[in-house]
Amino acid sequence: MNIRHLTFRLLQVYAAVVRAGSISEAARRLHLTQPTVSQQLKRLAETVGEPLLESHQGRLVTTEAGGELYRASREVLGRFDDLEDYLASLRSGARGRCSIALVNTAQYVLPRLLGPYSRAFPEVDVTLHIGNRRQVLTRFERQDDDLYVFSHPPSLAHARAGRFLRNPLVAVAPRGHLLAGREQVAMSELLGDRFLLREPGSATRMLFESWLQEQGLSQGPTLQIASNEAIRVGVASGMGLAVLSEHVLPPEHPDLVILPVAGLPIESHWQFIVRRDRRLSHAAMGLLRFAEGHLGECIEARFLCNELAGLLEGLGLDATVT
Repeated sequence: MNIRHLTFRLLQVYAAVVRAGSISEAARRLHLTQPTVSQQLKRLAETVGEPLLESHQGRLVTTEAGGELYRASREVLGRFDDLEDYLASLRSGARGRCSIALVNTAQYVLPRLLGPYSRAFPEVDVTLHIGNRRQVLTRFERQDDDLYVFSHPPSLAHARAGRFLRNPLVAVAPRGHLLAGREQVAMSELLGDRFLLREPGSATRMLFESWLQEQGLSQGPTLQIASNEAIRVGVASGMGLAVLSEHVLPPEHPDLVILPVAGLPIESHWQFIVRRDRRLSHAAMGLLRFAEGHLGECIEARFLCNELAGLLEGLGLDATVT
């Protein structure tokens, strides 16, 4: 027997004949003609070099060799059925891998979505890469990931964006600050204080400096600090003031106060970014669909800005959650 001549179709036909017990019934189930099925059986028997079927009380049954071939056929066909199920699951986004790169501040909000998503799709392996804006931009340029999360997106010449979450920037001060009890504060009254800032290129810093310029104001003394968490601790300890994403602040922050600065909060939004020139994994497509359908269950209503249906439509995807 030359096993390389055993085709998948021959095994399908043979298994159908054994199950049906007759050529005519197998032909009906396979939507083939009886001569075609008979020809396939003849070819299979010649390939194996042994009789495979015999008639017993008007029904076709397997010979010893035919029985062994049937068991092997069932195993092979069963494995392909498993593969078909796996591929269907993969295409639905129910399994696979998804790599997401996000800037530091987004780590305070994205887990609220990824937690429910991971429980709904436990067979999807989600990898997060967290860094400052420069580091995430480098990953974006190298096309390292499926999805990117920015509040101030890069050039969209090769990408599509979909906003999903408001990211208000507020002025924070230590609880005992002189102006903490005022109903409204002008930013000009604060610029004599030292401001704690992220590194140049940080989206929060860029938006704050741009806002100051629009107001015709000049930055006063500053101190650069590498992380939002360190800035928050620095403000609480009296090192200075800061403009931070409201998401950085814990639900209870007894050492901090949000100052009611006129013109604030500065409005920005978290956005999912997808490169046009990189194949998007099925798992990433599934995550976007899940986000579009379930954001309202994961995020406070006042922060919602769900425009992901437009992103999915732009990618040629159905926004229906499965």
